[in-house]
Amino acid sequence: MNQIKCALIIDENLPRGLIANTAAILGAALGKNKPELLGENVTDGSQIQHLGIVTVPFPILKGNPALLSELRKKLMTEEFSDILTVDFTDVAQSCHTYEAYMKKFQASTASDYQYFGVGICGEQKKVSRLTGSLGLLR
Repeated sequence: MNQIKCALIIDENLPRGLIANTAAILGAALGKNKPELLGENVTDGSQIQHLGIVTVPFPILKGNPALLSELRKKLMTEEFSDILTVDFTDVAQSCHTYEAYMKKFQASTASDYQYFGVGICGEQKKVSRLTGSLGLLR
């Protein structure tokens, strides 16, 4: 059985708050689309219940706009079509409602926006091939 690996690749030049926001959005979208990543709820010794969290590591790796754009293009190829991919762009960040986001994004082409981050999840070897040379975002 193939092991699952996930990673978030985020533009390291973004302000800290936007990095955190991007990570939260990418993580939430991956969790929604791959719910088996989430473990069961746990009750601690004090009988306080804690909702399940991810069962696999989620490294946050550093990127830049050019790297993110190139990575996204690779993820659209047949070779990586089985990798769950979610992205977050400046178009999404600039909208205050999902309806506005959909309308603005549908009127955009790839040259109109910049990636802030890309989240991926899939077979470990493929994800490692895409991200193995990237450093941790610190």
